[in-house]
Amino acid sequence: MKSHVFRRVDIRLWLPLTLAAAGAIALGIAEWVEHGLGMAPCGLCLWERWPYRLLIALGILAALARGRGRRGIVWLCVPVLMAACGLSVVHVGVEQGWWPSPLPECRAPVFHGGTFAERLAAMPLRPAKPCDAPTYLISGLKLSMTAMGGLYALGLLGITTSCLVRGRRTDRR
Repeated sequence: MKSHVFRRVDIRLWLPLTLAAAGAIALGIAEWVEHGLGMAPCGLCLWERWPYRLLIALGILAALARGRGRRGIVWLCVPVLMAACGLSVVHVGVEQGWWPSPLPECRAPVFHGGTFAERLAAMPLRPAKPCDAPTYLISGLKLSMTAMGGLYALGLLGITTSCLVRGRRTDRR
């Protein structure tokens, strides 16, 4: 028998690897906007990055797992993506003024008494962007980065759930 240099890639690997890549793309865009374009993120923006970090880890872990373990790990991506959608909804609500931010760092600091030097010492080291100020990447399109991130997470959630449910149906046959 001939030995093949390239093995056939297991088709079930594409979903975990796609999820890991999707998480890396989301974080890469966020880092590019922050460092490349010089736009400061708010506290909620930083929180919205955590589900994508988990998505990368779970995607890699699922790619390394075998059998039902892989499928179970990919199912863990569903609540992670739901959390990403939920964080986006909260952030869009803050941007639109529907409710106040749940994070204290999204509000302006309140200084009570003290000398001018004490007030300066109590200020944050770097200015923070308020959570209610949306960042628009595409001029003329009134869709904030937060809303785009929410739609991205919703799309990933739909694709992941669809693939998992469809795969479950084909496993029964």
